[in-house]
Amino acid sequence: MDTSQARRQTLADLLRRSALRSPDKTAIVCGATRWTYREFDAVCDRLAAGLQARGVAAGDRLAVLARNSHAFAALRFALARIGAVLVPINFMLKPDEAAYILRHSGARLLAVDSGMAETGRQAAALDTSVEQLLSLPSEQPTEAPAGLTTFDELIAHDRLPAEAAKADVAPAGTDLAQIVYTSGTESAPKGAMLTHGAVIAQYVSCIVDGEMREDDVVLHSLPLYHCAQLDCFLGPGIYQGATNVITAAPTPDNLLALMARYGITSFFAPPTVWISLLRSPLLDGADLSALKKGYYGASIMPVEVLREMQRRLPQVRLWNFYGQTEIAPLATALKPDDQLKKPGSAGRPVLNVETRVVDDRMQDVAPGEIGEIVHRSPHLMLGYYRDEERTAAAFEGGWFHSGDLGVLDADGYLTVVDRKKDMIKTGGENVASREVEEAIYMLPQVSEVAVVGLPHPRWVEAVTAVIVVKAGQTLADVDVLAHCQARLGTYKVPKAIVFADALPKNPSGKLLKRELRRQHETLYG
Repeated sequence: MDTSQARRQTLADLLRRSALRSPDKTAIVCGATRWTYREFDAVCDRLAAGLQARGVAAGDRLAVLARNSHAFAALRFALARIGAVLVPINFMLKPDEAAYILRHSGARLLAVDSGMAETGRQAAALDTSVEQLLSLPSEQPTEAPAGLTTFDELIAHDRLPAEAAKADVAPAGTDLAQIVYTSGTESAPKGAMLTHGAVIAQYVSCIVDGEMREDDVVLHSLPLYHCAQLDCFLGPGIYQGATNVITAAPTPDNLLALMARYGITSFFAPPTVWISLLRSPLLDGADLSALKKGYYGASIMPVEVLREMQRRLPQVRLWNFYGQTEIAPLATALKPDDQLKKPGSAGRPVLNVETRVVDDRMQDVAPGEIGEIVHRSPHLMLGYYRDEERTAAAFEGGWFHSGDLGVLDADGYLTVVDRKKDMIKTGGENVASREVEEAIYMLPQVSEVAVVGLPHPRWVEAVTAVIVVKAGQTLADVDVLAHCQARLGTYKVPKAIVFADALPKNPSGKLLKRELRRQHETLYG
């Protein structure tokens, strides 16, 4: 006898259970939209029915190129209802960059908001498998793009068709929930395949180690296309039945107003956003008395900023969440009592994660020694979509190789010291240095280029290009920047161009990026 459906645990089930527990509690607030859990659950059912009526079936990929909204949240859970696969796309990408993800994932539908409609149209037209474009409403009312199926049309259905509830087609925890694309050192992004079960196991770790509660009022302002906001905060909030306030504008004036208006108790942002709040003239006059829990990630919070936060926001307890897309994404957490005891640390492994720091033979290195960070966890992805070679390399030896280099201290606290993948984390976004380098190499005047992340007071790390110009050639920084702006997402464009006579290398000719970082560490002050 098959008992799997009686034991089912999917993302769709989490929302339904919260709606049964707390039907009249506010689930979603976004602009003028306010849904109780009963209403949110019903909207997701109707949206799933509308998608099915347009041919979306279990296993189909539906990509989303849109800013934060109530509709984005609904789409996430509606897809789970029918077993379709979410493919979120960074809305800062250029059309050809987005088109790669559409092609590689095999997405049949693309959902856009009005602000991303033209980019979506252009991307879908670049030899992709996209058959339909759907229009999602934004936080603020806007006119739907002409010719696209609207969100209102999709939810104009009474309920989820009965066949979707049958045991032979209903999604299971082992089914694929999402493919999230992450950049590596290569130009082409990799699609991390995450199941319902992996994502939910990660929710449990977030809830336990982040001390999340059902009475939280959570502000979601960082992009939902990013797994940190989507799966460390929105998902656990829905799982527990918390109230979730969604905005697309992480500006200090908007954030402070929303925190005061709704009594926000919990907020996540990369250090760059926390710093912008501290620098806002509105901070001291804002009512943030309800704010008790603050989370940051993507990069380390400078110690002086931590001290300033404790002084100006003494009621806020802080957590540092470290991880990556492939682990859904939380791996370790630095908790409130350790923020100044272990400054710069990523903390210790969370509930459902086991972490080691190893050498090239997969042997544990001694405390204080540098090695590669590896993990075992039910959070982990199945592998990279359509890439068996890189999947095998990532899971070599029965552990997931993060590509990050780290140190464990005698107390078991992890510090990330470098990145094997040479990833730059700027303003909470990942930038693969090689992708930027390859774009710059397209300029005929360039002899050599190295792209590194340098300390920056606003972005924490700033994408910076060091260029050696060919003999007899001339090249201006404005020309390099214009070239990059035409080919790369805005956040990938270097903040500065440095011209050099040569790049530092070791005797075997290997480029020494660490030396470049040391040479130019004060470039931004």
